[in-house]
Amino acid sequence: MNEQQLTKNSKAVVQAYMDTLMAGDLAALRTFFTEETTWTLAGNLPLSGTWTGPTEILDEFVPAMVARLEPETMEFTFDGLIADGDRVLAEWNTRAQAKAGGRYDQHCLAVFTVRDGKIASVREYFDTLHAKTVVFA
Repeated sequence: MNEQQLTKNSKAVVQAYMDTLMAGDLAALRTFFTEETTWTLAGNLPLSGTWTGPTEILDEFVPAMVARLEPETMEFTFDGLIADGDRVLAEWNTRAQAKAGGRYDQHCLAVFTVRDGKIASVREYFDTLHAKTVVFA
């Protein structure tokens, strides 16, 4: 596969993942990951670190974050993708009322690496000070 086709395929995988996330179909997100997929959250939050496999990512990491937000107030907006080969940068916003009382308004960036049609790794970056003071207050 040439570099242009690799870029197109990688972007399509992450676009489908983001479409599924924006639709709220958390169960379907599993199909995008391998058993070895890693998700690394930068910073020094209680959830910072590397989570491995769909079980840790979707059954531990995501619920631990969502549990600190009022689910009925959660909204996501997707800003787009930039792709180069097997790497795709996704940009989105997450907004919700935090159970601690503050308003969570977070701009997120994540670098996805796609291999063989699946997400192999994700490195997520956002304002950890905002998350710490609003979500983990």
